[in-house]
Amino acid sequence: MPSPGSKERTHEPLAGTVFEAAALVDRIARTGQAPTAQLGCMLGSLLVRNPDTTQEIYGGDDLNLREGYRVLVGALERDSSSLQREPLRYALAMIGLERQLAKRDDMLQIIGSRLDQIQQQVEHFGITHENVVASFGGLYQDTLSTFRQRIQVQGDMRHLQQPDNAAKIRALLLSGIRSARLWRQLGGHRWQMVISRRKLLDALYPRLRSQPDDQ
Repeated sequence: MPSPGSKERTHEPLAGTVFEAAALVDRIARTGQAPTAQLGCMLGSLLVRNPDTTQEIYGGDDLNLREGYRVLVGALERDSSSLQREPLRYALAMIGLERQLAKRDDMLQIIGSRLDQIQQQVEHFGITHENVVASFGGLYQDTLSTFRQRIQVQGDMRHLQQPDNAAKIRALLLSGIRSARLWRQLGGHRWQMVISRRKLLDALYPRLRSQPDDQ
């Protein structure tokens, strides 16, 4: 999978990108819908190679990551009224799967090769086209879903049973695991959400305040 460049070594807000994927998975599972811009941001992150900054991976700014930041802030604040339990569960599961993936060089090679093929599809169809989403979802199904640990997505079965929604969910799980990999490569780890809770919140609050509420 793509690796970050060496010019930027900050990781605090990157945890929010994992939670963005988790939030979108939860939204699709419950409502059958997800904003196209946010979906495209997360799927596009799978195809960025050798970026100069981490923001470049996610479109150059934070605009499409706000939902993930909010979910992470809700978890860090330990306020039951703002805690989103399913996205939190998905995010932690993606972080765990990334640790398993890191030990599988063979699978990483397969993923890299398949992403090259998907890049060609994207150039023809666009990042959120159903064919591209299906390819991302198929890649997740052929690789990460073969691990013993699997992510069980909860929601409305009317939405979960639709093939297009299932493909989007799998594609977003793949993007979330890629984000978890990037976060870890830049020095992040799961225990920071406990040990460095205040530091994470201090990094996330300004990003939420600087963004519009009507996205």
